Amino acid sequence: MDPLSLSARDLAAALRHRRISAREVLEAHFARIDAVNPTVNAVVTQVREQAHAQALAADEHAAVTAPEDLPPMHGIPMTHKDTHATAGIRTTSGSPIFADLVPRDTDVVIERFQRAGVISTGKNNVPEFAAGSHTYNEVFGTTLNPYDLSRSAGGSSGGAAVTLATRIQPLADGSDMGGSLRNPAAFNNVVGFRASPGVVPNVPGRDPRAWLGQKGAMARSVEDVILAMSVIAGPDSRSPVWCPTLAGAFSSLLAEEVGRPLAGVRVAVTTDFGLDVPVEGEVAGVVLREAEVLAELGASVVPACPRLRDADRVFEATRAFDMALSLREVVAGHPGQVKDEVIWNVERGVALTAEDLMEVAVARGRLDQEIGRFFGTDGADPSGGGAKGGTGYDVLLAPTTQLVPFPAEWTWPQEVAGERMGTYVEWMRSATLISATGCPAISVPGGFTAAGLPVGLQFVGAPGRDVDLLRVARAYDEATRHAERAPAV
Repeated sequence: MDPLSLSARDLAAALRHRRISAREVLEAHFARIDAVNPTVNAVVTQVREQAHAQALAADEHAAVTAPEDLPPMHGIPMTHKDTHATAGIRTTSGSPIFADLVPRDTDVVIERFQRAGVISTGKNNVPEFAAGSHTYNEVFGTTLNPYDLSRSAGGSSGGAAVTLATRIQPLADGSDMGGSLRNPAAFNNVVGFRASPGVVPNVPGRDPRAWLGQKGAMARSVEDVILAMSVIAGPDSRSPVWCPTLAGAFSSLLAEEVGRPLAGVRVAVTTDFGLDVPVEGEVAGVVLREAEVLAELGASVVPACPRLRDADRVFEATRAFDMALSLREVVAGHPGQVKDEVIWNVERGVALTAEDLMEVAVARGRLDQEIGRFFGTDGADPSGGGAKGGTGYDVLLAPTTQLVPFPAEWTWPQEVAGERMGTYVEWMRSATLISATGCPAISVPGGFTAAGLPVGLQFVGAPGRDVDLLRVARAYDEATRHAERAPAV
């Protein structure tokens, strides 16, 4: 049995029923890191001695425990995102300032994976302070795309996405403010899911009510993402944010048969988000081609998009505020040691006025109303007509990224589809516009360009309807299985 070829769900079953040991899986995990990591530079910290001790303990526990009494991810090894605190394991955030930091606390998303039986083996590369969607920093260098080693792996969960694509591990944790789960998933032919606010609590953190940045899961299939969500979702007493979807709802979804579930599902499809967002022609072509697959699965697919004219303002101001809250002291205390893009974002946050924040609050209210209209959660006709009794579009289908993976030596794309980009986040609008809505969104492999570069499809659902969104995304994923095409690394 090759454990690296198994899905997370199948690997968990094999471990629970002792068809393979946790030590054997761990050895294969580290052997794969040794084989591919010198080429792609995805894993930046390893704790092999600690992991081997945990694998031995896991096997000893399994020897005296019934399979059904073992935790759901018993013995599965995972490296974690280097911005997620891990007690006793170096967490650098890709910054020279914190190159030797070993936290005493652990982020809740990793706590929950560990409680479910995951063996933590190290950390994955990130951009400095997770700023931007290209994974490079002065501490560890650049992570490369395994489908084309001259290209970007995306970010900020770029290292995580590459560990999945190269079969180092079947699951990964990540986070997403402006696309940091979705963009690298698209660039690496894997799945990245950004849940509704509150589904995975943002604790510990400076602002437990923060809603724009969300922690989440990545995998090589939607089904394995659902498995991960069944472990990491749920409320936390430290978080004041309401959790709209409990872990049990994801467990129930895993038990459903896929079959042909899209009859009656209404899918809206857009390539420019109704705002003339520049998207490369080959990327847009893949989105339109794969929309036909959804129609073949029984969905009703029509061109449509919510009115997102307030989304840019909401995203830009909220991101600036959140980054200033988190990093202003670091920037002030370490002049010349933080990259320019982070300084720019922090300065924008510090410069926000009360009037700015009031205008953004009103804009967010309008955006919330528009999302309710579009998905029918406010009882209005999504086409703009009269009351519809709560019906509307079920899913919005759009590009995850506006372009294919770009050259790894770039800091960020200066141009997309012939249009100049003014900032390091502007080329990510296909993701940031959706972040501003608070909607759950998932990037699913949609196929490849003629040159063999991956393209991701972004499925978006109504806030709080994460399970309904994942049901549709899983049906598409099961029908196409694009992620089974592995890179040649």
